[in-house]
Amino acid sequence: MARLTGTRPAATRRWGCAAAFLLLLFTVQAAQKADFSGDSTAATINHSLTLLQRLQELLQNGNGSDSVLRVRSAASDEPRVFHTHQLLLSLQSEVFESLLRNQSVVTLYEPPETAALFEKFIRYLYCGGVSILLHQAIPMHQLASKYRVWGLQRGVAEYMRTHLASESSQGHVVGWYHYAVRVGDAALQESCLQFLAWNLSAVLGSAEWGSVSVELLLLLLERSDLVLHSELELYTAVEGWLSRRQPEAPVAERVLRAIRYPMIAPSQLFRLQAQSAVLARHRGALQDLLFQAFQFHAASPLHFAKYFDVNCSMFLPRNYLAPSWGSQWVITNPARDDRSTSFQTQLGPSSHDAGKRVTWNVLFSPRWLPVSLRPVYSDSVAGAIQPARIEDGRPRLVITPATSSPDFAGVSFQKTVLVGVRQQGRVLVKHAYSFHQSSDEAADFLAHADLQKRTSEYLIDNSLHLHIIVKPVYHSLIKVKK
Repeated sequence: MARLTGTRPAATRRWGCAAAFLLLLFTVQAAQKADFSGDSTAATINHSLTLLQRLQELLQNGNGSDSVLRVRSAASDEPRVFHTHQLLLSLQSEVFESLLRNQSVVTLYEPPETAALFEKFIRYLYCGGVSILLHQAIPMHQLASKYRVWGLQRGVAEYMRTHLASESSQGHVVGWYHYAVRVGDAALQESCLQFLAWNLSAVLGSAEWGSVSVELLLLLLERSDLVLHSELELYTAVEGWLSRRQPEAPVAERVLRAIRYPMIAPSQLFRLQAQSAVLARHRGALQDLLFQAFQFHAASPLHFAKYFDVNCSMFLPRNYLAPSWGSQWVITNPARDDRSTSFQTQLGPSSHDAGKRVTWNVLFSPRWLPVSLRPVYSDSVAGAIQPARIEDGRPRLVITPATSSPDFAGVSFQKTVLVGVRQQGRVLVKHAYSFHQSSDEAADFLAHADLQKRTSEYLIDNSLHLHIIVKPVYHSLIKVKK
């Protein structure tokens, strides 16, 4: 990584620079940490901005430099030369501390993408701040990791986690996920995976869909929290991915078997069998799933459940945005008062239930008070009632069926509420709340949201954008001996 290409400057020059830097640093710290002892005339004299400016000038002009970094890259025949200061580099990076311990001129070899950002990287070591763009995140993280600048590494990782929704021409979340896997950043990996799952429809139609790895595709297909219009939309995107990537037959068949064919209507399944080249190529490996899907649509769910395990993921809908599975609800001025609405969903994904509808009533309250915070009578002299403040309440969403029906036998309903936010000009899913099957509401719904502020990240033009999805879950009631 480095080699000796010069001689060591005089020690007096090196420590003269260090002394000047430390004098400035200690002057600022002494002013900030002074003990005021309650004196009202005390004040903090803060010249930290001046100090940062002088440190930038040190790097820019090379004043008092005692070390030289020569950065070579395959993209250029000439190295980039940086006149630096050993003390400042060593304070931030243990790698530089080791490299500069016995030599003053160091040659570094960097790939073109990291070499292009090396000046920004060095400036961070002097000033503690750097500005980056989406396409610069990975190379900057690579530099921070290589030279063990842990503060910058954590900062870039946080930048990536908070800019998943930022719009870019080629997309970036898939690339960031693959990078997070390579470097072992589990937090960034999970953040990318969750974003892709909740905004899959936006990804399916983008340029980055073709760069999805086999491993990432299989991870996504396993999930029941994917947000997309329908299972057919997912199949179409997977078919395009397979046609483009042309994986080995076992891989293609493993991917295709992760599609939930019972969630696709029989008419659409017939069309796929007649028109899909991918399905025709792998028909033998999928015949059992397709046959089971047609059986599922032909029989009543109760009868089907006698012979097949309907508790597996194949018979569980994902978070489909099609009207038969739920409804959008835009609540204007959500901090004002209680609201209610109603909508209908199909009883289940089986064609046997295609004509059956369930009506759902929804109540939204922006300031519902838990029992522990509700006004209570008191025997104290101060007053009979303990007042409750508006800010003590929290948003509440209750979803209940309007009626019960014998058709509900063997079926429970899982409710999911998607909260849309506007980020970088796009409306994306930021939060998803799932209700337990035996509950009518999510206990933590918008628990940390401040709907009182018009600038709240949960609001779009002072409105709360929700999409409510109801997923029927079948249960095996009778086990038939085989």
